[in-house]
Amino acid sequence: MAELNYNHLRYFHAVAHEGHLTRAAERLNLSQSALSSQIRALEARLGHDLFERRGRALHLTEAGRITLEHADAIFAAGRDLVDTLGQTGRVRRALRIGAEATLSRNFQMRFLRPVMDRSDTDLILRAGRLSEMLDALSAHALDVVLSTTAPPDDVHGRFTAQRVSDQPVGFVGIPARLKGTLAEMLGREPLILPARGSVIRTGFDALADRLGVACEVAAEVDDMAMMRLLVRSGMGVALVPPVVVADELSADALAVHPDETGLTETFWAITQPRRFPHPLVRALIEASM
Repeated sequence: MAELNYNHLRYFHAVAHEGHLTRAAERLNLSQSALSSQIRALEARLGHDLFERRGRALHLTEAGRITLEHADAIFAAGRDLVDTLGQTGRVRRALRIGAEATLSRNFQMRFLRPVMDRSDTDLILRAGRLSEMLDALSAHALDVVLSTTAPPDDVHGRFTAQRVSDQPVGFVGIPARLKGTLAEMLGREPLILPARGSVIRTGFDALADRLGVACEVAAEVDDMAMMRLLVRSGMGVALVPPVVVADELSADALAVHPDETGLTETFWAITQPRRFPHPLVRALIEASM
């Protein structure tokens, strides 16, 4: 069987990301006809159409999407190889970190602190849905992903999830709102809670049931940064890990209710087994534990 022509794959990769033959041809310094010929050769080799035309734009077929996933991984692995083994004369190296969009920014800063002042490292930070970050990790576009959720069972084995921190979760608010016992406060103050379905919210619902209190929910929020803004505004009392509002606690603008909830939030560092892992990832994970 004939080997795959990787020049054809690179041309396909450019067209797929541009979504337009003319722009891709200009970027590659090729004529449109020559580029079309290269794409047709790849389609013939794979036995499937990779694009369908809708108006002036090109859209990937199902086979095209599969091919692009592999092409992304192949070319990312090539860049990773150069970064890992081709260090001669290179002063700085990129460290690519992804995080769930809802993850506490303060926790991310604590995780990054050991490398923030390094003169030999360029930090590249991305945020998005966990599934997006894991896809980027699989494609070698990220070195580590930070999350409050371990990878789901259907991808477990492709990734290694290491517990880097267990943060206690408590009720945080303007000090004047935190009077009385926990049960008294919960029955009196409007609450800012994580969205339903989260580990913290499930734990809170069980806690409220045990205490026998009916609560007024002012807001349900799945973004820790937004919870921080809402509790700072005085809207109510928020159920968060104190690390989320560390600056406000240090300035005495906010306080934590003294009664413990018994709830915790786990932070995970997710990596993918590699023969040549980024040398700083292990150090960051160990420093966070």
